[in-house]
Amino acid sequence: MTDKEPTGATRPDAARPVTARPEPKRPDAARFKADATYDPNCTACPRLAAYLADAHYKYPEYWCRPVPSFGAAAPRIVLVGLAPGMHGANRTARPFTGDHAGILLYQTLYELGLASQPASASADDPLTLIDTRIVNAVKCAPPDNKPSPDEIRRCNEYMQAEVRGLVSARVFVALGRIAHDAVLSAHGIKRSTFVFGHAREHRLDETHHLIDSYHCSRYNTQTRRLTAAMFKSVLMRACELAQM
Repeated sequence: MTDKEPTGATRPDAARPVTARPEPKRPDAARFKADATYDPNCTACPRLAAYLADAHYKYPEYWCRPVPSFGAAAPRIVLVGLAPGMHGANRTARPFTGDHAGILLYQTLYELGLASQPASASADDPLTLIDTRIVNAVKCAPPDNKPSPDEIRRCNEYMQAEVRGLVSARVFVALGRIAHDAVLSAHGIKRSTFVFGHAREHRLDETHHLIDSYHCSRYNTQTRRLTAAMFKSVLMRACELAQM
């Protein structure tokens, strides 16, 4: 007797064909239609267009296009972020999906009954938002997460069109000062009218409110500038004002 295999013996798994894993594919832009609120092929900002073209060369499976808004078509609460993260929404084609900022955001929405699940994994997962929609002040990922004033102003045309169509919206939650200013611009209100501050509330008109929050970024949460309790308190107040 011997522990060695007989000459010419074949291992049970040796005959199995080796199949390569399929390469990740870039999401298809045809799934989104262009209109006044969004254009997946927009290149109106030369610096951002060049940045995304370079990113697509480095990461061919990434979305690397303007990121569409996500959530209920007729929301009562609209969350406004800054811009897609390079390895988050710019990769997955869904706001706050694939990076640290979305962890607190979607968990909190779930706890308040505004999301069907506590995490957003990809644009193809079954997550839905209830009476809530997420938009960004700038739809393209900017270098160093810092869009220029011109880029913010140019992209605000899309937000203006979207805001006009969201007739059911009652409360806008601005995640950071740039989002705060973008909401004001979209409503035709001078930025000097209302000053940004965490948990501050602003009456935009008879039926619309704006509430400010620090952005749920990794830096803000790790330094505890923004805690989970602070963020949840803001969104709970948004629910109250939206009568939800």
